[in-house]
Amino acid sequence: MKLKLNYGRTVLIGFAFMSICIFWQFYDNEIPRILKYTFGLGEGITGFIMALDNIFALFLLPIFGTLSDRTNTKVGKRMPFVLIGTVLSTILFQLLINVANVPGRLALFIVILLLLLVSMGIYRSPAVAMMPDLTPPPLRSRANAIINLMGTVGAVYTLAMISILLKDADDQAKTNYTPLALAISVAMVICVIILFVTIKENKIRDEVTKEVESAGLSMNDADDEASEKIAKAKEDGSFDKENHSEPSVKRSLNFLLISVLLWFTAYNAVTTAFSRYVEEVWGLKNGAYANCLMIATVAAVVSYLPIGWISSKIGRKKTILMGVSVMSICYLAGAFATGYSGAIVVMFVLIGFGWASINVNSYPMVVQMSNASDIGKYTGYYYTFSMAAQVFTPIASGILLEYVSYRTLFPYACVFSTLAFITMLMVKHGDSERQA
Repeated sequence: MKLKLNYGRTVLIGFAFMSICIFWQFYDNEIPRILKYTFGLGEGITGFIMALDNIFALFLLPIFGTLSDRTNTKVGKRMPFVLIGTVLSTILFQLLINVANVPGRLALFIVILLLLLVSMGIYRSPAVAMMPDLTPPPLRSRANAIINLMGTVGAVYTLAMISILLKDADDQAKTNYTPLALAISVAMVICVIILFVTIKENKIRDEVTKEVESAGLSMNDADDEASEKIAKAKEDGSFDKENHSEPSVKRSLNFLLISVLLWFTAYNAVTTAFSRYVEEVWGLKNGAYANCLMIATVAAVVSYLPIGWISSKIGRKKTILMGVSVMSICYLAGAFATGYSGAIVVMFVLIGFGWASINVNSYPMVVQMSNASDIGKYTGYYYTFSMAAQVFTPIASGILLEYVSYRTLFPYACVFSTLAFITMLMVKHGDSERQA
């Protein structure tokens, strides 16, 4: 029996990740502007505050990922965390924006922001772990392409709402964020309602387990696009499943997680500071930065499915290395850009392609080195390293922006992206082609 991906179901599972991305696109781009223009904070302290969500995530994401592994309710393992986290997050988000509209209430703003970060941490790992839970192992790369596509659609939605609803006042401290925040909260709630109504987690998990067993595999088998090759190899005795406790596998996992840390250090520096970079260096105003980021995210949307196909042909590792190379070159080119132009459009298209190449393949490689019983925990590991990068990079890049020059942004990103390429060369496990 050949396993086939249920595309419709995967799209519906992706609404969980879409909800998350809708919020984080706002957070990464607008919270720094609120801190700078509404509350008058410098780049260094702004970077520190922006790093708080990642500091929280270092602890919260592995904890809630592991808790969801051990949870068993009528609505599933992951769904309770998604529901509770979404309700708390949307309520706290509206409170946060009400405070942001009143300059001078920084302490209250920070307290609510911290509570909001905790509430988002409740459901990020469980929401992401739902995909490998409900997808046959051989098909997770394709499924992850769809999940990332859904997340990118959510990011595009937020960028579109920024362009439409956010109009800077003459005094940027008086910018009204209420319409934008309402549009974001409503979209988050709608996404999770669709997920809850359509995805019966326990029922689908049982169905998928039976499908995988009928194909002669198990939910612990190595993730590989060529499922029929695995089944055939198991029949003739030539299949060599990875032993997750082997030192070589652990070494590969460690290098992969370090690579995750490095490319997130590069990418998050750009996404977090870009809204101020275009104002300070290129002189663009009134949310014009959103157009640049939207180009990259739309390029990623278009790229996700083709990249899923490419990775099935050349392997995940080579696809990731290709993406990291493209992004390093683009960051280097960005260092020489003097303003918005056609070349910038091309650069952001390539950045979107490169980032999609990384995202489609890196998480499935991590999950492949886990067992079915600890997917949530390994999901937490993945996010721990990505969040660790985002603890470090807003502070480090913020200090460079404030005390050296805004022009340091793209060279900074290029250095860490290049280091990610080097560490990724050391990863020897988790590649679909290699396992086939």
